[in-house]
Amino acid sequence: MAVQHVTIRLSDNLYHQIRQRARRTQRSVEDEVVAVVQDALPELDLIPAELADEMAQMSFLTDGELWQAARMTMTPVENQHMQILAFYRQRERLSSEEAREIENLVQRQERVMLIRAKATALLRQRGCDVSELIAQ
Repeated sequence: MAVQHVTIRLSDNLYHQIRQRARRTQRSVEDEVVAVVQDALPELDLIPAELADEMAQMSFLTDGELWQAARMTMTPVENQHMQILAFYRQRERLSSEEAREIENLVQRQERVMLIRAKATALLRQRGCDVSELIAQ
């Protein structure tokens, strides 16, 4: 793979943030900048552009915000409603409205899982102990 050399200008504040991350992850500042750019770019063309953009922005979140995202869940009401619709889908045909509801709930569940996974990966890259998240 060919490598391109790029010169960029960073504010002092941004440079210090990257230098701190580089120290935590035991990488050079250059390697950390590359990691930040890679994290900011969507990895999958299979996910909706809006979600890909949201996930790309996650690399700019603080550790606290990432912990919050990593613990995100669907509401108990959403979970229960999805389970009821899935049960009915197995027993009988759903109405078109119910089919749309379950599709929306499944998409929401997938979004939550992707955001949780991305947040957990970013926390791990930053040197945080994510064992409690993985054990869930």
